Parts: sequence; structure tokens; C-alpha cells
Amino acid sequence: MKGFRIHFILIVNFLALSIAVRAGHVDTVDIYSTSMKKNIRCIVITPDNYSVMGKPYPVLYLLHGWSGNFAGWLGDAPQLRMHADTYQMLIVCPDGGYDSWYLDSPVDSTVRYETHIAIEVVQYIDYYYHTLKDRSGRAISGLSMGGHGALSLAIRHTDLFGAAGSMAGGLDLRQFKKNNWDLEGVLGDPSTHWQNWEDFSVVNLVPHLKKMNLPLIIDCGLGDFFLEANRTMHSRLLEEKIPHEYTERPGGHNGDYWGSAVDFQVVFFHQFFSRK
Repeated sequence: MKGFRIHFILIVNFLALSIAVRAGHVDTVDIYSTSMKKNIRCIVITPDNYSVMGKPYPVLYLLHGWSGNFAGWLGDAPQLRMHADTYQMLIVCPDGGYDSWYLDSPVDSTVRYETHIAIEVVQYIDYYYHTLKDRSGRAISGLSMGGHGALSLAIRHTDLFGAAGSMAGGLDLRQFKKNNWDLEGVLGDPSTHWQNWEDFSVVNLVPHLKKMNLPLIIDCGLGDFFLEANRTMHSRLLEEKIPHEYTERPGGHNGDYWGSAVDFQVVFFHQFFSRK
């Protein structure tokens, strides 16, 4: 039995080493934002066999949540390196600031994260990497604040993104007039700037989807404080007869939830990229 145990351990170690060898490569880059006049960091995960020769790679953009940063996704979902390699895609994790909600703020001219992601980051990635430079080769998703940001950016920039998703997303900002996420800082005081809260809540952008072909995947935990906001989004999509994948699963608003939810979303986007 001792020999068997040693043999088994060697096999396990070999498989672990094989997975590590096949894992994607991680680049950390600084992208200069002309709209905000500063360098902003970003992670780019490329397949292990990444090459500038041959077919260009599709790109999945993953947005972090409130108070997070560009490195958060690899902490919650280190398997993204393997996903990049397995599905032969680039996975890009940009920085959206501490509490920007990925908006070009109508009340603070220094907050221009919609412009940063949709224009500055996409142009940088397409210039420096061998990418499929078309909406058929770009998808975007995110967690929490990033879930709202991903759907909002995809709907507002359908020329750029061909599919979108949200994990535990804060999809109806109007439900959170009283909050600790500095929504007032980017949208203004709701008592005097309520129209901003209406205009920038992604649930109110649903009617625009009737004229678009934008595959969507949305999921949220049953114990998440954003669950009702997700259900509101789901109901709006059903009312407008917008096709979408919607899932509620056990879980709360934490890294354990979106760290596993992202696995399903990566497969969804891989299927989108594989369409002929």
C-alpha cells in the first residue's frame, strides 16, 4: 500500500504541474487614460500558447466590484488562467476605480470610467494584442458594481460588445438611495438629481435591447442583497421579450459566489465566440 500511495501522490503532483504549465500567462499593464489624465492598471490573461500568428483571439472583459481593483478577479477566481488557456481567449480585468460604477459621472468631471473601459482599454488591448477586433470577438461581464457596469457598457456600446453578463450585480441603482457606496458622488443627490438615477440604472436601458442582438447571462445568489434588483431586471427582460439566461442559486454577496459563477459565464461566452 505504501508504494501505491507514493505512486498516487506522484500522479496527483504531475497533474497539478500539468495544469499549472497549461495555465495562461498574466500581464499587468498600465493604460494611460487621456480622459482622466492618469495611468490605470489592468490585468491581461493570455493563453499559454498565445501567438501573434494565426487566428486572432476573442476577449472577455471582467469588471470588479465596489471597493475592488484590477487584481481582484484573480484573487477570487484563480482558475481564470486555466480558462484563458482552455477556451483560447484573452481575459482582461481593467480597473474601474473604488466607486465609479463604471460611469462617466454627470456631476463629477473627473470620473470617466465608461470612456476609459469602452474606448481607452479596448483600443489598448486591440493595439497591443492579437485580438478579434469586432463585437463578435468581445464580451463583457462583472461582479456587483461591475455587473451593472458590464450590462450598461454593453447596451450603450453595442458596436463594441457582442455579449454581456452580470454576477450578483447591482442592476437597479434607484433601489439604493440610502447606501454606503457613494452613488451620490457619481449620480448626485437623489433629491435634486433624481433623473440621473433613472437614466443610469441599467434596468431602464432594457427597452433599447429590443433593437439589438445581445446575448445576456445574469445570475445572483438567493442570499444576496441585490437579489430584488436582479429580479426586477429579469422581469423587465421578460416583459420586453428579450432572450436571456437568468439563474438564482444558493449563495450570498461574496467571492465564493462569483468565484464559481464566473465558470458558467466563461462557458457561455466561449459558446458565443464559437458561433459561425
